[in-house]
Amino acid sequence: MNNYFKIGRLVATFGLDGQLTLVHHLGKKTSLKGLENIFIEESTDSFIPYFITATKIKNENEIYLQLEGITSKETAAKFIRKEVWLTREDFKKFSSANAPVSLLGLMIVHNDKPIGEVVEVIEQPHQVLCRILLNGKDAFIPIHEHTLEKIDKKNGTLYVNLPDGLLDVYK
Repeated sequence: MNNYFKIGRLVATFGLDGQLTLVHHLGKKTSLKGLENIFIEESTDSFIPYFITATKIKNENEIYLQLEGITSKETAAKFIRKEVWLTREDFKKFSSANAPVSLLGLMIVHNDKPIGEVVEVIEQPHQVLCRILLNGKDAFIPIHEHTLEKIDKKNGTLYVNLPDGLLDVYK
């Protein structure tokens, strides 16, 4: 799981030849040119690679994808609502450095103690929630102007100052 980052979801079919619409959170307009494959989560922590044969930008956060072996609208329909993942290396190539999704993989540090690696980023209107694993449970860390201290991407660290008692909920 640490080597894969969720970038979005397949939301619809397009045309009759099996193209799919990917809504992504990469933070920039991209056609994913040069990307050989994506990974689709078939079941929890089980990723199946699908080779890309063609892509076309639809808008700022949507791409039309043609995947190898998917040649009809009916076959493509089976992939709707599936999460799409990239390897860590490909994620770094295609995501914007300023997008919230770029926080994936960073270690969150609170009071000089590492508390967990960001495994999911959930964008909300006034804040970003970073999901980490804390004591074997999902913990949601709010990132906004009052909690964010510093982002050190060079060292892979996100420094926060969390409200008293927030982490106690997850013990």
